[in-house]
Amino acid sequence: MPRLSEVLAELDALWPPDRAEQWDAVGTVCGDPGANVERVLFAVDPVQDIVDEAVALGAQLVVTHHPLYLRGTTTVAADTFKGRVVHTLISQGIALHVAHTNADTADPGVSDALAGALGLRVVGPLVPDATDPAGRRGLGRVCELDAPTSLRNFAARAAHRLPATAQGVRLAGDPEAPVRRVAVSGGSGDGLFAEARAAGVDAFLTADLRHHPASEATQHSPLGLVDAAHWATEWPWCEQAASQLDEISDRHGWDLRVHVSETVTDPWSSHFASSPRPAPPTPALTTNPPGAPN
Repeated sequence: MPRLSEVLAELDALWPPDRAEQWDAVGTVCGDPGANVERVLFAVDPVQDIVDEAVALGAQLVVTHHPLYLRGTTTVAADTFKGRVVHTLISQGIALHVAHTNADTADPGVSDALAGALGLRVVGPLVPDATDPAGRRGLGRVCELDAPTSLRNFAARAAHRLPATAQGVRLAGDPEAPVRRVAVSGGSGDGLFAEARAAGVDAFLTADLRHHPASEATQHSPLGLVDAAHWATEWPWCEQAASQLDEISDRHGWDLRVHVSETVTDPWSSHFASSPRPAPPTPALTTNPPGAPN
């Protein structure tokens, strides 16, 4: 059974902390480096439901994609929801480790997992990492489909293959436009429209598309936009990361039990499709009977 420090060293080799964005908060949030690790749980969000799942599972380590304290804090008091997460983790002897933007740009990274879930062939990164001589690391991925399809069918494929959420999948553009080459980026991606256009793709699948950037993008070019839920575009990474740790465990003879949470931590819980307003009733035309005064 490995010590936590040994497992964390391998995770840092997969997703080096120094490759995270400067504003990011990655690495180990809590945990005793000398503690033994037998079970590991991967999830997108470090929320209480995930921590409770780790307790029930008997895990000693939780690895999440999103940071717990992205903007720092001055308290871990248990009467705050993040403080309660920390108190639960420490009291139960569970460590928390975060791989965020350093996992986004890794090889393989978050967008590789997203492309794999959609059955796409990765051609290369959408925004290459200039420090990678092999040209494989970077943000987002440019992909090709096995066979051309329509934007409508591509969006339907995403809705079918990604985890179900209340949002579902939205599209902008001509639903019947042909799609052969696409870009994908797990998480918020509406800052990458220029890169997607420069890559010559027919469609761009990402999450958190805002009104004004999306509106301007549709006016700028015929690029089709496919907007999925943030959590759904990043959850496939959990399966990919768990598989990577499984391989490491086998290589070292650790016999780790690695799990992926299927708890939906997307914040939206319901969706109501809008319907067209009914047309106002047409006023009835009246005519005066013959001989009646006007």
